[in-house]
Amino acid sequence: MKKQINIEGMSCGHCVKHVEEALKEIAGISGVTVSLEGRYAIVELNADADDSKLKEAVEEAGYDVTGIESI
Repeated sequence: MKKQINIEGMSCGHCVKHVEEALKEIAGISGVTVSLEGRYAIVELNADADDSKLKEAVEEAGYDVTGIESI
């Protein structure tokens, strides 16, 4: 299963790395791809991760989540 997290506030490669590392810490995530240009992250899940946990991780990293959807 994959989910797309739409993110506002990223402006550089450091931001991308910060979001990537925050999401990788969540149990059940097997892969993370973050797009600075697209302003989103794609997470690959090998177990069900609650959307609230995904949102919390990104927001604790200092960025705003504008939506999460299954893809």
